[in-house]
Amino acid sequence: MKKLFTIDDFMVAFISAMVYGFGYTIPMHLGWPQLACMVACFALGIALEELISKIVFSKTVQQKTVNRVFTYVVILLIFLIAEFVSMRLLGTSLMEDLEEEFAWVVGLPILGLVVNLCIRGYRVRKIRKLYGDGSEGYVFDVTDKDIEEVNRQNQAIQGEYDSECAVRTRTGVYVGEKYKKTRIFMGIPYAKPPVGELRWKAPEPLPASDAVFEARNFGASAIQVEHKGSITRHHRQSEDCLTLNIAAGAEKTEAKKPVLVLFHHGDFTYGGAVDPLLYGGDYVNSHQDVVIVSFNYRLGIFGFIDFSEVPGGEACPDALNLGLLDQIAALNWIRENIAAFGGDPERITVLGFESGSTCICLLAASAQAKGLFQRAFVFNGSPESAYDTSDASRALAKALLKETNTSTMAELLQLDAETLKAAAQRLWMNMCAPTCDGKLIPKQVYEAYRNGAASCIEFIVGITGGGMQAYRSSVGGRNYEDAVNAAVDDMQGYMDPSITGAVRAYIEARTAASSELEAKSKLAAQYIALGVYRVAAKLSQGGSKVRLMYWDEKALIENLGSGTADVLATLLGNGEALQQYGSVMNADLSEPLQALLLKFVSGDALQLYRNEITGFDGLEWKAFPQALIVSDGKIMCDTIEDRITDVKELLDYMVK
Repeated sequence: MKKLFTIDDFMVAFISAMVYGFGYTIPMHLGWPQLACMVACFALGIALEELISKIVFSKTVQQKTVNRVFTYVVILLIFLIAEFVSMRLLGTSLMEDLEEEFAWVVGLPILGLVVNLCIRGYRVRKIRKLYGDGSEGYVFDVTDKDIEEVNRQNQAIQGEYDSECAVRTRTGVYVGEKYKKTRIFMGIPYAKPPVGELRWKAPEPLPASDAVFEARNFGASAIQVEHKGSITRHHRQSEDCLTLNIAAGAEKTEAKKPVLVLFHHGDFTYGGAVDPLLYGGDYVNSHQDVVIVSFNYRLGIFGFIDFSEVPGGEACPDALNLGLLDQIAALNWIRENIAAFGGDPERITVLGFESGSTCICLLAASAQAKGLFQRAFVFNGSPESAYDTSDASRALAKALLKETNTSTMAELLQLDAETLKAAAQRLWMNMCAPTCDGKLIPKQVYEAYRNGAASCIEFIVGITGGGMQAYRSSVGGRNYEDAVNAAVDDMQGYMDPSITGAVRAYIEARTAASSELEAKSKLAAQYIALGVYRVAAKLSQGGSKVRLMYWDEKALIENLGSGTADVLATLLGNGEALQQYGSVMNADLSEPLQALLLKFVSGDALQLYRNEITGFDGLEWKAFPQALIVSDGKIMCDTIEDRITDVKELLDYMVK
């Protein structure tokens, strides 16, 4: 938690008291009217208080203890000299003014704390009323008006348009809209629509164009599996889904700003950039020196399926990794056009959670994606889910043929999107992750890391302690149980016999105290965490600069868990979105984490000097294996191996 007031606040109060006192007393001795004295008091006091605050809280003063001590001594000397002068020449003491100033220094933060506690309490009660004990997972308070608004579509513009909100790119002119200090552009296509003959084909670049289009509405989300706990199920879906959204500062500047590209989560089968957690407008509004981009890519049977054993499937050789190819196409469009929005194409950071994070981990090892981003923040994702998917991806293609009563690629291509969507819904448990095909993605990603494939990329690798409950909240109880059982079976299927024995013993021991599902869920969470930890270790071995982050905040509603929604909303400052997901953002955590994120995308040192954020102590984010730990409302640096698993054999097996 941030401090309500610090010694720096009290030091500022010394000078402020002096200035307010002189600002009133001297005009009074000169015979000014009382109203004029009061005006002079506040004008001079506010101006000098702002100036001294900038000095005391400046980076130069705060970075070194000796600078702070010297500044404090100077302030005290100035006050004592002013007190002496005031007593001798004006016959009045500044101590009374100092007492009043201290009352403000102490009183205002306490009042603000009480107000914030009341607001938080109101929000918590509202969420608990909507969610109850959270056993139903995410339920989302979405109205028909909300759905209608989010499903509006962009149109071509003929005639005049708002040039202040228009940006010319190679592929067209896009007219967005202003939100506070931010320009928002939504639904911009970054590749040709993958429909008709382009279904299950690699994305193709758009032709050059001078046409003018609206960019005020989200493009369609990818066709996907629909879960009750997925907010994107309320949004229109289409095969024509390859669009992106951009948030940039309202003022056009010559200086090029770093770019943050968000990869959405959703288990490779659902989700999209329309998710309010991915909204970049509020972050850019608070941090004008960054441009934020989010985008859609193909999912499920449209993005990750292997047709190599289907008659005619040779015509779709890229189908097993189309979602990744879409992501590369989006990054290429961004690199080519982002300068028009004020972004720097040479300073691109990618950020992903869960499946989005896994995609980034794979692209980091891909020659085709080399140079498309310089920094990566990957949270709760690893290449683990992409291993051993070749057979599963081919099996998915066979299951799709059976489900749709087809036998060839030509017949599949003739099916309409709704028929395929219905089949995908029934085949949810058969869906696949990307495949390490040896072409786009190396067969052995960790080996590629060790050999330096990602050495030119700087990483933050994040792990969460409560993600499994959050996953259950998205997919529902029955689907969650099936997914956990399948994950543990797969896990044991390719482990050494010595490890599987320890795993079985762990499940049996925990089952006796709780239930088999809870035991397996806990084990799956540890396996995911250790997989992410392995990513950090292998990247570090290969020469990448790596920082580790561990999120261990308690959930507001235990059954909802604390996972992707909490971390993403806290990093981007999307408090309203987090409330839809059944939690309330901790502003005291969000402010320093937002600042660290900005430093990361800007290429600055990951260090917060004391009081860079008022009331927050200094912090240096040390390199792996140290971790930035967010727990119990505090931020600290320490090791985390003892936090992420109870099974020593699993730790030794995963991290070796």
